[in-house]
Amino acid sequence: MDFNIKGFISTSMVDWPGKISSVIFLAGCGFRCPACHNRALVLEPHTLPDYSIEDILDQLTSRRDWIDGVTVTGGEPTTGKDLPALLRLLRSCGAKIKVDTNGSNPSMLKHLVSSGLVDAVYMDVKAPFEIEAYSMAAGVAVDPRIIRRSVEILKGSGLETVFRTTVVPDLVGESELEAIRRGLGSVQRFIIQPFRPVDTLNPEFSEREGLPLERFEYLRDQFEIPTRAPARGIGFARAG
Repeated sequence: MDFNIKGFISTSMVDWPGKISSVIFLAGCGFRCPACHNRALVLEPHTLPDYSIEDILDQLTSRRDWIDGVTVTGGEPTTGKDLPALLRLLRSCGAKIKVDTNGSNPSMLKHLVSSGLVDAVYMDVKAPFEIEAYSMAAGVAVDPRIIRRSVEILKGSGLETVFRTTVVPDLVGESELEAIRRGLGSVQRFIIQPFRPVDTLNPEFSEREGLPLERFEYLRDQFEIPTRAPARGIGFARAG
């Protein structure tokens, strides 16, 4: 099987908050988010080296006493039909698994949940659940009903679930965050992330500046669920 693994980090303290995890990056994504900072994974995966699943499994096995689990991110992991097979191999090493997703493939997400192949899912919500807003943020035409289906699957899963939105200047701001929160309804956790103007899919976004720290902290206080803990540094989670 070709799992299209294009990146691997053996030890990360930030990709699964509260846990030490290894991180696997899978190529490919159906979205073309202009602010995406994983440009090569989405548009030019052929320029990136391939990683052997056998080598990764060997590393996971040798490090099982030192890591809490594995984060599978991208790109968009759920675009690959062999994702369940990959997760089963990771399970064979005794690993707990977190998957990052943009929610564009609810049928795959439902299969992963019902098959017990994931322990946690972090889902990126790009914009308010409206066709125009979501399509603009995703860079392709998106039916928000598909995204909502993934949200409902996760809300009913009983898994550790985090919904997250990246604050992007002139694209996703305070009014959009308010609409997203309203659209999500009651959820375990919702977090916001700062925009990273680095190697963005749309080069114009690399010229944009992120929010000032004080403004970002204000938005966190207003919109994160549950109420945020006392002040901490800004971390950058992987985008799905």
